[in-house]
Amino acid sequence: MTDEQILILGGTGEARALAASLTEAGWSVISSLAGRVAHPRLPVGPVRIGGFGGVEGLREWLRSNGIHAVVDATHPFAATITRNAAQAASDLGVPLLRLRREPWVPAESDHWVQVPDLAAAADEVRRRGTRVLLTTGRQDVGVFADVDDVWFLIRVVDPPTAELPARNEILCSRGPYDYDSELALLREHRIDLLVTKNSGGSLTKAKLDAAATLGIEVIVVDRPTEPDVPAVSDVAAAQAWLERLLA
Repeated sequence: MTDEQILILGGTGEARALAASLTEAGWSVISSLAGRVAHPRLPVGPVRIGGFGGVEGLREWLRSNGIHAVVDATHPFAATITRNAAQAASDLGVPLLRLRREPWVPAESDHWVQVPDLAAAADEVRRRGTRVLLTTGRQDVGVFADVDDVWFLIRVVDPPTAELPARNEILCSRGPYDYDSELALLREHRIDLLVTKNSGGSLTKAKLDAAATLGIEVIVVDRPTEPDVPAVSDVAAAQAWLERLLA
């Protein structure tokens, strides 16, 4: 459809779906992944892996690669790259769109404790949990390292390298997860508290449904504040934005 270069900041299912849809429609797309997962799911089309070197590095990369538009489809908690992308694009006058999935919203049957950050989540674990399913990602495990008298089932894609809580079991797995398997996991390990970020989407939502069924409390870490940029919540809307902008 166009030869103008589009950069997708990816690492999510939405990013992969957008890359596939745009490539099929004939757009020139390059996807960028942070490189934090050993064996990431790769999108179709050209891919770069690794950081840019802050705002200055990203600004230079956008300029030297002739990028005409940026879609930030990173994880809702990838706050650093989201801030850097907004700043670099603004500096160069390159249009930027945030593709951000809708957050989860508690239902009446849920037992949520919403907290502003991971440190607050660790404080709540000290007060509420004895057997905890921790699903906040391997890079954040260290926040819980000094939480004593609590046993953690730490579910991660890759083994964590940070300091771990004294009492733990590591479960390496990758979603999507279904309701029945999540229910069985919570029962098997006698989990009485679940800790998660409010990532949104369907890939890992089953754990919330299973926790609600069992009456298990869930500590939900709120999303970080993001720059004020144009944003959509689904792939079709992102592609429509690009079509209006560049077609």
